[in-house]
Parts: sequence; structure tokens; C-alpha cells
Amino acid sequence: MILVKTIDELQHELSKLGANDSLGFVPTMGALHRGHLSLVEQSVANNTHTVVSVFVNPTQFNDPKDLERYPRTLENDLKLLEPSACNIVFAPSAGEVYPEPDLRKFNFGKLEEVMEGAHRPGHFNGVAQVVSKLFAMVNPDKAYFGLKDFQQLAIIKNMVKQLQLRVEIVPCAIIREESGLAMSSRNELLTAEQRENAKIISETLFKAKELMGQKSVEELVKWVLETINKNPFLNVEYFEIVDDEQLQAIKSWDEKNTKVACVAAFCGKIRLIDNIVLN
Repeated sequence: MILVKTIDELQHELSKLGANDSLGFVPTMGALHRGHLSLVEQSVANNTHTVVSVFVNPTQFNDPKDLERYPRTLENDLKLLEPSACNIVFAPSAGEVYPEPDLRKFNFGKLEEVMEGAHRPGHFNGVAQVVSKLFAMVNPDKAYFGLKDFQQLAIIKNMVKQLQLRVEIVPCAIIREESGLAMSSRNELLTAEQRENAKIISETLFKAKELMGQKSVEELVKWVLETINKNPFLNVEYFEIVDDEQLQAIKSWDEKNTKVACVAAFCGKIRLIDNIVLN
């Protein structure tokens, strides 16, 4: 496994690939956990070479304090990646990725007007900026993203289509802690007491899946909000039941689409997201 920090170093290593070699890519913001490692494992299994990027992207944070709080643990990340058969770790500086401001504005229509997009203005534009830049630097055949960031995955697929990129986007299953809490780098910022209470988020989603046919959509949304919010450690920012393509709120179980329950909630100052496919 080789660590590179500049685009020139990255290109030099990638130039060694054979004509028939396939390249998988796992973009991360570091603070790696088993969820990230599962993406790396899938890439290693599917490709002859794998690149993992570790870069905390400033343009996708609409809250400067959130950017400041975000954990940065490169040394530990490298230790976790060592046994994974990952070939290259690309850990650039902000100046390397953004030698000048990226002024591009993407239009994702309805996809960016709901849920994360509604509550984090500019977030997805920043995601599209950095992912498109990383794709140009790495030029992968396949790129791997976790389904925990369900809306982000839809945005990236849309961006790939808009820019007519040849990379295949591979969705990967949510990896959960033993308690059911969706794995996230932000979990490391939770106290033991907060972590214990945060599991209520996933427990409520699992129960919502069971209740899908027993309550109307409106009743189920109300039940989820009340169930999570009654925990004194938790405060729901949004809960939506949406279709899996346009991410628009559904009104009835009779609608012919895959339905996904998506939630964002604060545990103290830490913002957690999760989702579950209902059908």
C-alpha cells in the first residue's frame, strides 16, 4: 500500500497499471470504520487495483463548526487500511484539490431540494465538486459508495449522468454497529451515554418497517417523529418516506415505487443520518 499526497504522485502510480487492469475507487473523508472497510473490500474483490482517498472536503460543509469538529485521523486510517489489499491511499491537501476556487454550480432539480439538500444549503454542490474532481484525478472504472448516504448516492449518479462520465457507481449496504446504529465517522464524537441513546434511531426505523401496512403514511411519519423525539438525547431534523429515484415524499402505500424511510437527527450537537428500505 502506497500513500500519495499530490496529483502528480497519484498519476505516477496509476501509470504503472496494465492495459487490462481494472481500477476501483473508494472516496472517503477519513475517520475510517468498518463501513468504509466494507467498501474497500468490495472494490478489492471486483478490481485488480483499488485507490482510497482520504480528504475532508471543505466545500460540502455549510457549517464551519461542523467542518472544524469533523475527525481527522489519517495515521489510524492507514493502519486500518494496511490489511485491506488497498493499493494506493490518496490523501491530498485542500490546496492540492482546490488550487483555485471551484465556481461550478450543479443543478440537481428536485433531488437537492429535499431532506439533506433542504437542511444543508450548498452541501450537494460541494459533494459534486469534490467527487467530480476526484474522478478526474483517479479515472476509476468503478466507484463505491455506502447506502447510508442515500440521497448523496442519488446525487452522484445524477452528476455522473450529467457529465457523461464512464465510471460505474456501485452502491454498498449500510454497515451497522452491534446496537443497530448506522456506522459513521461522527459516531466517534458521541459520548458512551449518547451512543447508547442514539441506537433509538435505527430501532425506530426497523419498527417502522414492521408497521408499514398497519398505519397510513401520515400516521407512520407522526409515530416515528414522536418516538425518536421523546428521547431526551435526540432531536429529529427531518423524517421523510420517499421514493427511491426522485426522493419525493410519498402520500400512499399504493404508489408503485420503492419506498425509503430517511431520517436526520441530532444527538447533542452530533448530527446522525440513517435510512431503511420499507418494501
